[in-house]
Amino acid sequence: MSATASKIIELQDVSKVYGQLAVVSHVSVTVDRGDFVIVTGPNGGGKTTLMRMMLRLVAPTSGRVVYYDGDSQVPHLRFGYLPQKNMIDSRFPVTVEEVVASGLKMRPLHRLTAAERALVVETLDQVGLQQLRRHTLGELSGGQLQRALLGRAIIGRPDVLVLDEPLSYLDQHYEQRLYQLIAQLSRHATIIMVSHDVSVVSAMANRHFIVERTLHECQCHHHMLATRCIDADLPAAFGPKTTE
Repeated sequence: MSATASKIIELQDVSKVYGQLAVVSHVSVTVDRGDFVIVTGPNGGGKTTLMRMMLRLVAPTSGRVVYYDGDSQVPHLRFGYLPQKNMIDSRFPVTVEEVVASGLKMRPLHRLTAAERALVVETLDQVGLQQLRRHTLGELSGGQLQRALLGRAIIGRPDVLVLDEPLSYLDQHYEQRLYQLIAQLSRHATIIMVSHDVSVVSAMANRHFIVERTLHECQCHHHMLATRCIDADLPAAFGPKTTE
C-alpha cells in the first residue's frame, strides 16, 4: 500500500480471555483499505478468534475494534465472511440459492427484486453451483458447501472480505478457480485470509500476520512454513530464526 493509504480496521490492544486462558493477547494492528492480508499460525493459536473479533462477532475482553471510512470512524463496514466449515450446521433445511441470497438481504427469495435475483444467479455461476441451486446443504459435499458459503460472502460486494481457511475441502480443480476469483475480488475489496498454505496467495498478498496468542507481522517475502517467517527480527516465540 502507498503512504497515503487509509486505514479501514484498527485493533487497539485487543485481548480475549476465556476463564484463565488468554486466547488472544494484546494485539494492536491496523489494516488499510485495499490490503491483502494472509494470516497464519499454529492450530489453536487464536486466528479464528482474532478474525471474529475483527468482525465484531466476538467481543474482546479488553481493547477496542474500530472501523473507518476515510478519516472518520464509522459504526459498520460491509463485510463478507467465509467461516470454517465446521461452524456450519449442514442439517439446516435451506437451499444453496437461499444460502447465497442470505448474504444480500435477510428475506425470502420471492421477495428479492429482479436485480437482486440476477445477482444471485451471477454469484452461483461464479462459485460453480448453478446446477445445484435447489439442493439443500445436507445434499452437498464438503467442497460444495464451502463454495455456497463463499457465494454468501461475496454476493454483497463487501468492503472487507474475511476468509477463514477457504481452501478446506475444495478439489484441486476448484482451488485454481478460487485463486482467480480472490484475485479479482482483491481489486475492489480489502482481503483478510486465514490459510495454512501461502504458496500461491503470497504473490497476491502485501501483508502477512502470524498469530500465536499475539500477532507478529512478517516483513519478508519468503516463507519456509506457513507458521514461520524468515526474518532476522522474528521473536523466538514464533519459531527458530532461519537465514538464506
